[in-house]
Amino acid sequence: MFELEHPEIQGRTEAPRRIEPLAKLPIFWSLAGKRVVVAGGSDAAAWKAELLCACGGEVSVFAPVSELSSTFEALIRRGPQDGGGCCIHHDRPWAADVFEGAAMAIADCEDDTDAAAFFEAAKAAGVPVNVIDKPEFCQFQFGSIVNRSPVIVSISTDGAAPILAQAIRRRIETLLPAALKGWAILAHRLRDVVSERLQQGAPRRAFWERFVDRAFAEQDGPDAQAELELLSLTAENTAGPKIGRVTLVGAGPGDPEYLTLKAVRALQCADVILFDDLVSAEVLELARREAKRMLVGKRGGRESCRQDDINRMMIDFARSGRHVVRLKSGDPMIFGRAGEEITVLDREGIAFDVVPGITAASAMAARLGISLTHRDHAQSVRFVTGHARDGRLPANLDWRSLAELGTTSVFYMGGRTATQIRDHLLGEGMPGATAAVIVSSVARPQERRWIGKLIELGAGISEIGYDEPVLIGIGDVFSGALSAEDRGAGKGEQYLKVG
Repeated sequence: MFELEHPEIQGRTEAPRRIEPLAKLPIFWSLAGKRVVVAGGSDAAAWKAELLCACGGEVSVFAPVSELSSTFEALIRRGPQDGGGCCIHHDRPWAADVFEGAAMAIADCEDDTDAAAFFEAAKAAGVPVNVIDKPEFCQFQFGSIVNRSPVIVSISTDGAAPILAQAIRRRIETLLPAALKGWAILAHRLRDVVSERLQQGAPRRAFWERFVDRAFAEQDGPDAQAELELLSLTAENTAGPKIGRVTLVGAGPGDPEYLTLKAVRALQCADVILFDDLVSAEVLELARREAKRMLVGKRGGRESCRQDDINRMMIDFARSGRHVVRLKSGDPMIFGRAGEEITVLDREGIAFDVVPGITAASAMAARLGISLTHRDHAQSVRFVTGHARDGRLPANLDWRSLAELGTTSVFYMGGRTATQIRDHLLGEGMPGATAAVIVSSVARPQERRWIGKLIELGAGISEIGYDEPVLIGIGDVFSGALSAEDRGAGKGEQYLKVG
């Protein structure tokens, strides 16, 4: 089997520390039918009481009625929540006797003296205690919550940055569809059947991966038909090992922030990842830890894996029942040889799907602050390969068309042929003053940019070099390209301008 070690991930086969140090122990604690003490009548205390009721707790609120906020009064009038607990008001302050039989105690105290008294009394009674917004008087803390119960996500910053926790929660909210609640309930219902019908290990994991793919792919929750179809999969899987599948995934230009949600899900479901040389280590870090990772990159002037070897690996792994992710830089359908791989997979009867990625030209345009199709400058955009199989410029390029006004051209892999590209375009009448850019290592820490004119392209590539992946953009739209300095470039970005 053809396999190369990738320099960026060497050492990852060593046994890592199983768990890094944790500031707090994240636990999920059942409060169903248990008594919880809440002291204070503020809105903050009301929020905690409502949360505890939603968890099924029987909340005893101790506060004079005159101190109850309108929010708290409304909560108490509401009575038991649907499927949850209830909130019972006691018209008096807390005292040492309120902790008997309690599973938890919460208080909103005006000053540290009151907080310390509540804290010590609860501790003496053996009841876990939390004083709102006073970490020094808390044995546990509440996190920001994403609620898709029975799926619950809680985020903690150990009290250091609550606003950060809220920002993380908002981001996770966008990742988890509301319908996930229904799918999680169905998963709970199917768990025993799956355990009974499918062997532990690969068969069960394959079923649950298909379950998860469907849960995230469908906008609505599962209906009766979906449950029947999923149950049929458990019967199907008992017949023996099945042929696996291949997913062609676009990794984007390098920055993991450019990955699509579907790409991340594919990486986290993979058994084997065949990745290109240009895929960053940060992207690979998002993959399932147990997945076998194999470098199959192809770079000009360097030792490369042949396409026939890659095809054979995809087929062999898929036939052994694995889910293979063919991870390609950028978009697999743009200069990624996806067409050749799809043809082979289709011929061999291997199921496949494609997850598009952000191609390097789009990332380059975003980072330069320009539109590739600005209507004042361009009516078409063209992605052109800068070299053919033999490393030279393709012989069949329509240079007259590429030299037309109103055309934006982006040349991929054109570092070694940059001066020839310039000469062909000038020869077809494109003005030498036409704006041009060269960007290497787009969206990576070592990104470098040159901004100038077509006539100066040779000098530009001499400055930038072509040891790293290079994009060349030519057309009037690039006259507004912003330098790294103008864009507030991050550490490591370099900017060169000629002319």
